[in-house]
Amino acid sequence: MNTLKPLEQSEEPEAIEPRRGGRPPAGTDPVKRRQIVEGAGRIFSTLGFDAASMSDVAREAQVSKATLYVYFQDKEHLFTAVCAERRDRNISEMIAMLDVEKPLDTMLETFGTETLRKISQPFVVAANRIVIGVAERMPEIGNEFFEQGPMRIVKAFAAFLDQHVARGNLAIEDTFLASVQFLELAQATIFRPRLYAVTMEPASEEEIARVVRSAVRMFLAAYRA
Repeated sequence: MNTLKPLEQSEEPEAIEPRRGGRPPAGTDPVKRRQIVEGAGRIFSTLGFDAASMSDVAREAQVSKATLYVYFQDKEHLFTAVCAERRDRNISEMIAMLDVEKPLDTMLETFGTETLRKISQPFVVAANRIVIGVAERMPEIGNEFFEQGPMRIVKAFAAFLDQHVARGNLAIEDTFLASVQFLELAQATIFRPRLYAVTMEPASEEEIARVVRSAVRMFLAAYRA
């Protein structure tokens, strides 16, 4: 893990107190933070987490290492921020597609397909590996990743199922459990082999469609009213 290093003479961190002209205090400028996160995203995508250094990120983001450490204490927290930005955008898109007015079969297939596409992306798979690797010594990272990632999807999908139960389309006693079951079914044979690097090839659209269709059939066989 990177730790805070002594400042080199050429590196000056941002001032701790607000400067004249309304400049934000150190570590609070949203523009600077986004600049760093976007630079880090490019570096992690190109070099991978292990090979990338904070120096690489600082160079790509065009900030000093001192400024970089003002915003992020180490590479793990910086990577978490990169993941959070991409994750929040992806999850918002996935939740937005849950439309109870559309046919249930179609909606399950659409949602399952889009979910599997997103979680099987190389960056998402790599993010899961990294979080698993640091979660034991930095449980707050694992907890944040889980609660703001997979758990948000589970809860949103469970709420979608609740509406179909109320309409009489589904007969489910525990929609939270059913939500988890469907999401597990919809990633069978695709996500875990990539998580453990058994295969590095992206899943084909044909493979994704086959797995999701099977998941929908099994789910409805168990829960259709």
